[in-house]
Amino acid sequence: MKNILVPVEIHSSIESVLRTSALLARRFGGHVEGVALGPDLPDLVAFDMPVSWTMSDQNAWRELAEESHRRFETYMMENGVPAHGDGPTHSWSGDNSLGDSQMASYARVFDVSIMGRPGAERGDPRMATAEAALFESGRPLLLAPPLPVEALGETIAISWNQSTETARAVAFAMPLLKAAKKVYVLTIENFSVEGPPGEQLAESLARHGINVEAVTKPNARSPGEAVLDQSGKLGCDLLIKGAYTQSRLRQMIFGGATAHILARATIPVLMAN
Repeated sequence: MKNILVPVEIHSSIESVLRTSALLARRFGGHVEGVALGPDLPDLVAFDMPVSWTMSDQNAWRELAEESHRRFETYMMENGVPAHGDGPTHSWSGDNSLGDSQMASYARVFDVSIMGRPGAERGDPRMATAEAALFESGRPLLLAPPLPVEALGETIAISWNQSTETARAVAFAMPLLKAAKKVYVLTIENFSVEGPPGEQLAESLARHGINVEAVTKPNARSPGEAVLDQSGKLGCDLLIKGAYTQSRLRQMIFGGATAHILARATIPVLMAN
């Protein structure tokens, strides 16, 4: 994963996002490009909007973009990801903030985007940003947990529910899987769609030289809770998962594995849809 996009917004998990991006860049000798992230703006501004309010708002956005740039630049320089060199490097894109949809469009030319895991509290990363990346970029999304991690991709769990979405996530994650010391194909009983079992995925991955093991566990609780619980017991520092096998509306109303993992994961989660 050589091309890494990091949309930077000053939120509660920004330290973890920057830490995760530096770990990934150092692991693959990759390039991290930072860009200021802001809320989507309407295409048209009402003519009767007070000019003073508009200018003040624009100035505030500009100041936030400048602060995002400073935060990103300082972290990368202090954590082994310089602007130039033979190993991992970083750069900053532009002086203006991108809205969620603009960011998702830009992400189409990167191997992965890294963002904070969405939260419900004021100041947490926004769900709208993560969903824009998942549904509009065509690329995987790596969600950093609220607290910075010490390692990334040494031991990986694949939450295998036999779905198309998870198959895509596995394909995107192949560089990480090949570099891992151990990979578990984790199947939770009674939590799957029709498709090949975990043992077949493990056989396929083993042909790539991956140290992989298929593990099936009973579903004694909600599927998302079981996935996180078993990933922790296996000592994993990264979870690979397809997003939204159920519809987003159904997940919002009834809950689901994706919704639970988005709310509770304490390790990075690589997702694709």
